[in-house]
Amino acid sequence: MQHDSLDPHLLVAADDLLARAGLAALLTEGGCHVLARVSCEQLADALERLSPDILVVDLGWSAQGTIPRLHEIDGDLPLLLLARDDDEALAAALLAARQFPCFALLPRTSDVDSIISAVDALLAGLLTLAPDFARLLAATVPSAPGDAPNPLTAREREVLSLLAAGLTNRAIAQQLGITPHTVKYHVNAIMSKLDAQSRTEAVVRATQRGLIAL
Repeated sequence: MQHDSLDPHLLVAADDLLARAGLAALLTEGGCHVLARVSCEQLADALERLSPDILVVDLGWSAQGTIPRLHEIDGDLPLLLLARDDDEALAAALLAARQFPCFALLPRTSDVDSIISAVDALLAGLLTLAPDFARLLAATVPSAPGDAPNPLTAREREVLSLLAAGLTNRAIAQQLGITPHTVKYHVNAIMSKLDAQSRTEAVVRATQRGLIAL
C-alpha cells in the first residue's frame, strides 16, 4: 500500500526505547507519519499488521540482535538504516540492506534534514549513502585481475558467498549438503586465510580483495 508521498507512512524499529522515541519525533517533525515504533523483536509482527511505505531501523550500538531479524524479512519495501560509524557495523548493515529494493544508510547522529532527504530519496526509488560512508564503495569495487591470487578453495568460496548473503552456518550446511560442523571448519579457515577476527570482517576483507562483490 502506498500513501500520499507528502505524508509517507513509516514503521520505526529500534531496541533502545530512547532511540525509538527520538527517531519517531524527528520523522514526525519532518512531516512523516509514524505508524508505530517497535523493538526489533516486534518487527516481523508489526510488518504483518501495518503497511508502511518505508521501514526505518536504528541499529543501535550493537546490531548483533537486529541484523539477523532484517535478514529474516521478505524485503519488499524501502529501508532506512541508521548505523554507528565503524567499518564492521557498516559492512553488516550493508549486507542486510542489499536484500531490500532500495535503501538508505546514514549515521545514527544524522539530523532531521538528512533523514527526511533520505526518506524522499527512498520514495523516489533511489539508494542513499551518507558521504562519510563513501569508503564502503571502495570495499565493493573488485581488484584488478591478477592483483593477488585467490587464497580460498572452491568450497571456501561457496561458503564465503553464502556468508555474504547473511546465511547462518546451519542454513549454509543445508544449502551445500554438508554438516554444520564442516561449515564451521570452512568459516574458521576463511577467517584465518583472510586474517579476519569475525565473519563480517572476513566478508569485508574478501570484497576489498575482489574475492566477492556485494
